[in-house]
Amino acid sequence: MTAATGDQATRAACDAAVIRESRDVPERFGAIFDAYFAEIHAYVARRIGPENASDVTAETFLAAFGKRDRYDAERASVRTWLYGFATKLVGKHRRSEMRALYAMDRMPPEAESEELEERLTGRIAAEGLRGRLSSALAELPAGDRDVVLLVALAGLTHEQVATALDIPYGTVGSRLNRARRKLRAALGGTNPLLGLEDNDG
Repeated sequence: MTAATGDQATRAACDAAVIRESRDVPERFGAIFDAYFAEIHAYVARRIGPENASDVTAETFLAAFGKRDRYDAERASVRTWLYGFATKLVGKHRRSEMRALYAMDRMPPEAESEELEERLTGRIAAEGLRGRLSSALAELPAGDRDVVLLVALAGLTHEQVATALDIPYGTVGSRLNRARRKLRAALGGTNPLLGLEDNDG
């Protein structure tokens, strides 16, 4: 086990303990909010834009708090569990997500959009690509887009994505492969998921 993996396991165990404690002492859940709010908010903001991100992030933690009795540490880390709630809630704001993706076509490159672009396109020169990439993402079926963006933005493994979305492990690979083909066609043969298809670790 590497040091990073050990740190993640320790963090996951601590988070699970906090969830257990919060069942009797609800205020303990505040530690989960403090630990993950910024990360979940950043993910949601990249998906649906900053206008609704705070509300959706707050809903994410409210939903998690309400279901903390059903949290299963054997099935998922708290981080993965939260991404599942966030992604489902993003699904209720698909119009906002579409607007955010299409707006990227019209905006000059910014650090935040470059982060998504870099993660999705590897070492490809980005000149003229960002607009086509965001449009191609917008055209993907919602389930395929969820998988791609959980891998690309949240850095979840295939197994974690399967858990977060409550779908079979094999479906994650199928959706990524289908998305890769569509995105590559839209980008003129460039592989936008370089290094992401085999993210099983």
